[in-house]
Amino acid sequence: MSSLVTVRDLGFKSGPREILSHIDLTIEPGELVSLIGPNGAGKTTLIRAILGLIKPDSGSVTRSPGLSIGYMPQRLVIAPTLPLPVHRFLALGGRVSQAECRQALEEVGAEDIWGTQVSQVSGGEFQRMLLARALLRKPELLVLDEPVQAVDVGGQTELYALIGSLKDSHGCSVLMVSHDLHLVMSATDRVICINGHLCCAGHPEDVSRDPSYLNLFGERAENVALYHHHHDHHHGLDGRVLDGQAENSDSGSGHHHG
Repeated sequence: MSSLVTVRDLGFKSGPREILSHIDLTIEPGELVSLIGPNGAGKTTLIRAILGLIKPDSGSVTRSPGLSIGYMPQRLVIAPTLPLPVHRFLALGGRVSQAECRQALEEVGAEDIWGTQVSQVSGGEFQRMLLARALLRKPELLVLDEPVQAVDVGGQTELYALIGSLKDSHGCSVLMVSHDLHLVMSATDRVICINGHLCCAGHPEDVSRDPSYLNLFGERAENVALYHHHHDHHHGLDGRVLDGQAENSDSGSGHHHG
């Protein structure tokens, strides 16, 4: 079976500054790939090149013919004064039925926000709404740029689990950008680590021991293997624990790894 996306020797410059150089990667059918790196590493630039939104200065991006991509952007600013309920937002720019929109919201566990104004939803609800919108493309590849931002650590765990189950139920591949090291390592099939260039790639356990990865992330990297989120409870869409207290304080830390 051929690769969905093949990137070969990709380079991109912004004026004289080199953003990316000599990037090689593939995305295969049915896999969940996490793209990690520090801020300014070129992750979003690489995503935009893969989507065909920008043209690389060197190298190539090859997408399989007719590839359907659902994209969840890192940021989407909607004017708070704009009267826009969630169901209308989902239908923007596409030929989708109300039933399809409702089903997509149900799949991401956010059916309760159907009639809510977009400006009124929580951070976690907003991310699930964007994920539902990406699913409406009936994607062979889901591209998710920092999908758990603005969600606390407990909600992040559930959102990563949801992404994994959607990958399986839709039979699609997922390319997920993150610098949230603690959770991404247990939620992915393959990790690609970049910092302007390809630092290392492979199975999460192998990458977590790679010298270039350890050098890049330092102390944060060494803590990755020690992190476990004890899931004896449920979270709301904003990540808050709903039914009682967790036995372990991991979920209550509420910190966000930026």
